[in-house]
Amino acid sequence: MTFVVPDRVVGRGRITIHGSGFAIDDLAGLMLGDVPARVAFASSRKLVITVPEDIDGGPTTVRLRDLALAHVSIGATWATGLHQVDNPVFDRDGNLYVTYSGSRGQEAPVSIFRVTRAGTREPFSSGIVNATSMALGPDDRLYVSSRFAGAVYRLGAGGVAEQVASDMGVACGIAFDDNGWMYVGDRSGTIFRVRDGHAAAFATLPPSVAAFHLAMSPGGDLHVTAPTLGTYDPIYRIDRHGQVTTIASSLGRPQGITFGPDGLLYVVDALAGSSGLHRLAPDGRFELVVAGGTLIGVAFGYSGELVVASNETAYRFD
Repeated sequence: MTFVVPDRVVGRGRITIHGSGFAIDDLAGLMLGDVPARVAFASSRKLVITVPEDIDGGPTTVRLRDLALAHVSIGATWATGLHQVDNPVFDRDGNLYVTYSGSRGQEAPVSIFRVTRAGTREPFSSGIVNATSMALGPDDRLYVSSRFAGAVYRLGAGGVAEQVASDMGVACGIAFDDNGWMYVGDRSGTIFRVRDGHAAAFATLPPSVAAFHLAMSPGGDLHVTAPTLGTYDPIYRIDRHGQVTTIASSLGRPQGITFGPDGLLYVVDALAGSSGLHRLAPDGRFELVVAGGTLIGVAFGYSGELVVASNETAYRFD
């Protein structure tokens, strides 16, 4: 009997096959689909396989000669040539929005791309310097922060940007509650609550070396990741009154954060060597659900799609 953890992976991620009686001196016939498996570690009870970056996406079987050891799903490359620093975002039609954020102050030719269900990447919006975080608002329009301008923009159907809030420091993550309030994280340590262009401090957190990433729970609690230089970083939970508590985590560099269709919290750990998408289980443990080389963001579509993204590439699981 063997089992694999996790059963979803993208290029440069590692999967671990647990079992017994593996003949570690005779692994020449170990295959990942039609590709010889790259064994990173082997013992009689455990095999660790590194998935090649250029492998085709889809259902794949790990075999040792004629014996099937495990079945895994490899994320298909959906969009490349990106500079993603937070989550991508799905609209209700199944299109995915991704960023080319660029280095500080860089005016990229295209700020936001739209990737259709068929995988076509098309320019959507320009002129937002350092497009950082995105969220779909209660009006079904896309909202985008600029860490360079300390502002948030609302995009029309044609991608035309209208500034709706400003003076928010190094503006990063965006989330909305069910009353229409917008929350924006300033990397320097403030969570702002915004309505009608007016921003007021809502909560204060320790500053981040990277960005603030925001997600609203089904129950109305704001969740924030803010990676530091510490060994492990907690997840912050902020109630409707601005009271901050922490969720202890085993994650070294938590970044993209969202709630899945199951109502559970999903967090990307971007720490090199352990990068992947983790789920907070009801018992308080973080479970690895997608392994990846250097992931940064995550998004769930309205039809059950799952996308994980590195800085440069978005990968899709159906």
